This record gives sequence, structure tokens and C-alpha cells, in this order.
Amino acid sequence: MEFGGFQKLSLLNYPDKMAAVVFANGCNFRCPYCHNAGLLGKGDRRIDSEEIFAYLQKRRGLLEAVCVSGGEPLMNDDIFEFLRELKKMQYAVKVDTNGSYPDRLEKIIADGLADYIAMDVKNTLGKYADTIGLRVAPAEQIRQSIELLKQGRIPYEFRTTIIKEFHTADDIAEIAVTLKGAEVWYLQLFQDSPEVPQKGLHAPAETEIKSFGSIGNRYVNTMIRKGSALSG
Repeated sequence: MEFGGFQKLSLLNYPDKMAAVVFANGCNFRCPYCHNAGLLGKGDRRIDSEEIFAYLQKRRGLLEAVCVSGGEPLMNDDIFEFLRELKKMQYAVKVDTNGSYPDRLEKIIADGLADYIAMDVKNTLGKYADTIGLRVAPAEQIRQSIELLKQGRIPYEFRTTIIKEFHTADDIAEIAVTLKGAEVWYLQLFQDSPEVPQKGLHAPAETEIKSFGSIGNRYVNTMIRKGSALSG
């Protein structure tokens, strides 16, 4: 499996664990607000899995977990083999996914290849295509992945990057209904950077964010924003 980024230590990416983060090359979405746009294709930087395994082997007992992010890691055919190797080294494994590969997500859960899943929920299913930069969105696959995680067979979180130009209060309400009963929904505010493909995007105003939290708290058990619960 080929990667375009490797963060050797993170205290933020895996809840309550010291983790390394690997960023898989390639993604099937073209989100205009992506901060990892350099990973969309094969990218200029290529890190072989053997290099990653060698580092992780040396850090056994010091690092606790590995976060497998991207790009979209589940689009890689050898994702299962990579995760198995991480489990053999007795690391806790978190997988970040856009939810467009529910069959592969099901296999990961069923085979015990991950300990935590974080799934991006980009927008309402009706507005998904525009939000991910495609003409047609895999809406049914997204719905299947949401329902799969809501079964609670593995710890998970949903997360939505909130952008003024893409999300309204009505959108948040519709997403909340889709996620009804979920354990955790993480709202992260859009932050501009030179890597973002579309210029001129903004985070919503603070008053809007508070209202979004009030909406979401009626449907999910916990809403989180930058580490703090959003009260309704």
C-alpha cells in the first residue's frame, strides 16, 4: 500500500491515545475544501508500507495506535492486508473514511481489523455531489455506511466540516435526522489554507454554529466541536 504522508506522533487523531498517522494516496472525491488535495492522485510523495512498518516496529510499546487516513484508504485493494499487519503488531487502529465503500467497511468491522472508525458526512444526501465536487454522488453507499456504524459494533464518530457556502441550518437539521441515534457527531469548522482547491470559502458565524449545535443535540447523543461538547 502506498502513502503520501506519515505523521510519526499525534495526540489529537485517536481519542486518548498516542498515535502515528498515515495518509493513503488517492481519493474518489474532489471536495473543494480539502486540506489534503495533494493526496488526490498518486501524488509526488510516495512512502512504502514497509518503511512505515519498520518505524512502527521500533516504536512498539511507546506508540499506542495508528490512524489510517487519506485520501480515502478504503479505495486501496490492499487495505485489509495493511490493517492486518498493524493488528499483528498489537496497535489500536483507527480508520478515517468518506463512507463510499460500505462493503469494505463491513469487512473491516467483521474481521476485527480496526478499533475505531471516523466517517466524514459531507452534507445532506441531496447536496452531496456539489459538496464533494462530483456530478453524481454515491448517496446510497453513504447511507449504508452510516447505518452500518450506527449498529454500534465498533466505536465510531461522524464528523462534518461546516462551511458557510455549503451548509445551512436546514442542511444541518436534515443531516441530524439521517444520523439520528448516533453516538458522536463532530462539527469541525472550515479553516482556509493555501492547499484548499476552492478559494473564497468561509466558516459560519459563531451564532450559526451555536444554532447548529442546538439542532444536532436533539438527534445524536453527543455533539463535539474542537474537543468541547456543543450544548443545546
